[in-house]
Amino acid sequence: MSEPRNRVIQVSRFGGPDGLEVVQASMPTAGPGEVRVRVLASGLEYTDVLIRRHLYPQTSRLRPPFALGYDLVGEVDQLGDGVAGIQLGERVADMTVVGSNAAYRTLRARDLTRVPAGLDAAEAATLVLSWTTAYQLLHRAARVQRGQRVLVHGAAGAVGQALLVLGKLAGVELWGAARGEHAALIRELGATPIDYEREDFTQVLPGGFDVVLDGIGEDGYRRSFAALAPGGFLCAYGYSAGVQAQRGMLALLTWIARLYLWSWLPGSKRAAFYSINVMRARHPLWFREDLARLFELLATRAIHPRVAERISFEQVADAHRRLEAGGLEGKLVLCPT
Repeated sequence: MSEPRNRVIQVSRFGGPDGLEVVQASMPTAGPGEVRVRVLASGLEYTDVLIRRHLYPQTSRLRPPFALGYDLVGEVDQLGDGVAGIQLGERVADMTVVGSNAAYRTLRARDLTRVPAGLDAAEAATLVLSWTTAYQLLHRAARVQRGQRVLVHGAAGAVGQALLVLGKLAGVELWGAARGEHAALIRELGATPIDYEREDFTQVLPGGFDVVLDGIGEDGYRRSFAALAPGGFLCAYGYSAGVQAQRGMLALLTWIARLYLWSWLPGSKRAAFYSINVMRARHPLWFREDLARLFELLATRAIHPRVAERISFEQVADAHRRLEAGGLEGKLVLCPT
């Protein structure tokens, strides 16, 4: 039997997808408190586009070459010294921010969430970033209450779909803004569609929305803030409009700073920016609890995450082009084997 070999998706230079390379890498070895996993599935995220283009604050200090990959589901194949309670062959999940688009990698044992037996690895991988983000936006950041009126921007995207599904489970009334071509999907997921190219979402609901969840940032979040009802809450979690308009990191950080200034204006509206990394750093147990809860929902088929396509290493650069173009109705997942 041949020795296992490691491959990774590497950013060779900041910029477009042509700066991505598939490279042979050294085989990692689990250190004290670590496990090594054989990667079964790793999500391809819009956040990876931001990292590749040097527009993601949490990785701004990184310089090429480095490996991409925000999350993974893998099978433990090596235990480091001092690791207890984890078995070889067990399936686990983690959010790594970088380095998971690989055949093998090491992880800190204390960060892992067990993946229930029988789950499809690609479906499980969709939950680590996108669905945990959605769950925490609803329940940790906005703390939605049954019957509240909630507007979701980018409703056809990975996080947007998760927000609609989980919002329906939470008993809120949902509107989803997206391209008109996605209206049927948004209705299927339990929300009222808003064609943002033809409709003014600030005029859709007299009195305004109780919560607006915005990963787009069109017009620097100004219109989303205007769409709030008195006492409403805008929670921003991304800025894809700024990325598509070729804005630099300073401009995008200015947008985020403005959100917090708005909360100081006269009136009762509030605004904040959600970062899954900041929340995980502050409340690491929440992340593991929320991901485990999502795995339970998947195991009982209470949720049905959409995998648009399972991607090989050689298809990743093209997958990034598709991510940037938008219009996907499911998640692209790298499956190394």
